[in-house]
Amino acid sequence: MADEGGHVAAQNDGRSRGRRSGAGLRLGSARSAIGVWHPCPDVPRLLVIIASTRPGRIGLPVANWFVREATAHDIFELETVDLAELRLPLLDEPKHPRLREYTKDHTHAWSATVDAADAVVMITSEYNYGYPPALKNAIDFLHHEWRYKPVGFVSYGGVAAGTRAVQQLKQVVTALAMMPTQASVNIPFVNQFLGEDGTITPNEVMVQAVPAMLDELLKLEEALAPLRAE
Repeated sequence: MADEGGHVAAQNDGRSRGRRSGAGLRLGSARSAIGVWHPCPDVPRLLVIIASTRPGRIGLPVANWFVREATAHDIFELETVDLAELRLPLLDEPKHPRLREYTKDHTHAWSATVDAADAVVMITSEYNYGYPPALKNAIDFLHHEWRYKPVGFVSYGGVAAGTRAVQQLKQVVTALAMMPTQASVNIPFVNQFLGEDGTITPNEVMVQAVPAMLDELLKLEEALAPLRAE
């Protein structure tokens, strides 16, 4: 597979939840916390999805760095779901998700988590010009829960910085009436930013890209809110 960016032992594997107060990260189980938000009043909720499930993925350090930056920017209540911890099976619902006639507990839980979000960020690697199959599976489980929500992308890889995966994802999310941001966070040759302790040390371009994308997400979230309320 191309452009994952290298093999790294997973650090702090699990679910991180950023608070608007900037209090930092709390790590725990994605499965035990799914569907549970701890909202701040009048603050929109941002769902951060870690797409790669591969052992040794660099997506987890990238996600931990992004959540720290997003928490410091302080405009969203954050909830992070790691698809490696969520462990959704391959789509196993007998009816089309637009009917919302779910038969499985894992689908009801995933539906509640996505439904509670006002905006979404997908953190994705690139495999052979595409994005991870676990992310497509997680998207396809649902329908209405995604509609009229803005979505941003944090991508990483080699020379292309995961951008070819993002281009494919934009086709998928727009089919669900989501609105991709123009701004994004794209990390080329991602291994150069990974320290021996398994944490990301960003450059100035990366640092500036996060608030630019989040500010655009907030504008789109406010514009789309009336449609989500229908």
